[in-house]
Amino acid sequence: MGVVTACATDQFKEDFLNGRAFSSDTMMIALYLSTGATLGPTTAVYTATGEVSGVGYSAGGQALSGFTVGLSSNTAYLTWSNPVWGPPATITADTAVIYDASNSNHTLAVLSFGLSTSSAGTFTVQFPAAGASSTITAT
Repeated sequence: MGVVTACATDQFKEDFLNGRAFSSDTMMIALYLSTGATLGPTTAVYTATGEVSGVGYSAGGQALSGFTVGLSSNTAYLTWSNPVWGPPATITADTAVIYDASNSNHTLAVLSFGLSTSSAGTFTVQFPAAGASSTITAT
């Protein structure tokens, strides 16, 4: 059984402090089931271990678009447009990893949806509104 800790990864913090500019990089999001994945602060690069499979999903996930950086009430944030798989998509996931395909697949974040979500049509990861303090969900 895997263990998932939602976080900004140590690798992201190191890349940031080393001056990495993320705005022009290709960011990816991959989906996982926590029962097969061990993901957390020390997850440095994308891994296929525990990654989901299903109709409409390809290993490595998909590229994110709509990159936005902002500041809200002294909290800096990154966000993207909500990624959608399908239709058709038959996927079950409860975790995601955002990683930088332009930087040796270094990770930025491990996300937890809070529950296992299945789809038989489309699968959407819903990021919070820009600057919002809310939960990332999958539908």
